[in-house]
Amino acid sequence: MKSTISRTSFNRRFNDSVEGMATDATDIKDAVHAVDAAALMRLLPARPRLLALGEPTHGEDALLDVRNELFRQLVEQEGYRTIAIESDCMRGLVVNDYVTSGTGTLDEVMEHGFSHGWGTSAANRALVRWMRAYNARADHDGRPPSERLRFAGFDGPLEITHAASPRQALTALHGFLAARLDADLLPCTAKRLDHLLGDDDRWTEPAAMTDPARSVGQSAEAGQLRLLADDLVALLDAQTPHLTATSSRNDWDRARLYERTATGLLRYHHWMADTSPARMTRLCALRDLMMSQTLLAVAERGPAFVHAHNSHLQREKSTMQMWGGPVQWWSAGALVSARLGEEYAFVATALGTIRHQGVGAPPPDTLEGLLYALPENRCVVDTARLATVLGSTPPALRVSPWFGYAPLDPARLAGSDGIVFVKDIPRTPTP
Repeated sequence: MKSTISRTSFNRRFNDSVEGMATDATDIKDAVHAVDAAALMRLLPARPRLLALGEPTHGEDALLDVRNELFRQLVEQEGYRTIAIESDCMRGLVVNDYVTSGTGTLDEVMEHGFSHGWGTSAANRALVRWMRAYNARADHDGRPPSERLRFAGFDGPLEITHAASPRQALTALHGFLAARLDADLLPCTAKRLDHLLGDDDRWTEPAAMTDPARSVGQSAEAGQLRLLADDLVALLDAQTPHLTATSSRNDWDRARLYERTATGLLRYHHWMADTSPARMTRLCALRDLMMSQTLLAVAERGPAFVHAHNSHLQREKSTMQMWGGPVQWWSAGALVSARLGEEYAFVATALGTIRHQGVGAPPPDTLEGLLYALPENRCVVDTARLATVLGSTPPALRVSPWFGYAPLDPARLAGSDGIVFVKDIPRTPTP
């Protein structure tokens, strides 16, 4: 392949590839579009309940700026009302309270409402500010609840080095039930939970990620907590008619979030204490399972825009090289897609350069190299048409010199509904 490819030659390849096909086959102009919500929607058979946009690396505001603009257009043109991002689901409640009702201040929300250190991102701050302004803009009373934008974190309270204590979610679930049901129905008291939970530092011990013996997850207390959590969830389910009649929709949704998070964290901690070879595979799978459960709950409230790493949103299994070797598991996107079918859509993001991270121009024989040769700085690509252009032999897989960036696998084009391509990623300014 030549080192560059012009729009004319790319069109010629496309036209040659569709020769003999149906007469409505068009040239490459119908496969490459400006980056906007309308272009994304044209790739899909219908408006999905979950429209997921992936990113191949984290921490770059240039990619989050694209996300923000697409969300704004989806709100204004397509009726989307929720954005869900790869951040702690419990912390996300702080952000949602602010954007829906103005609770707290923007500085407080950015400090306490995001995990992974993403509250320092100027693009995330701009997103939260815009959502709050949108909700407060209609007349002087703000928009009615049904029209307000909502924010959700859909990651578990998990970091690379540790998992959170189940205290916050478990005690919140117990408190929700205790406030609405006779005390005799509850399997334990709040004091009993507090005693079994003990010091939160036991749960968040960083060394437990690489040393199962340092995990509290299979202690006698943790085992009792898993049983009590199961009883609390059963009580929540058994009392659904009463609880939904005596609670607001928001309170009920939060109770379900508490139960998913409490049981998910206890399960995650249990397997952190595991010593089998499948330990890391289980932990990665459990994280994405928690993600998928929250995304499905988000979808129940109406169409939502989702943003996370490509590996969490793709329809195929995800893979990662860990200290103990390679692991493979079903991503949140794969799990959600299996449940929602065409009501789940996934658009991957690909990029050309991140020069400040040592990622230069992509080799011309890679998928990113082919897209990098196009004149557009940003574009939306129809993957079905692109696959036709490429034919039966996919481009080479790009190899990243930096561990924090994962190139797209050209053999997996069929698993995405489109690609957003960003040519060059400038350095994110230091806040």
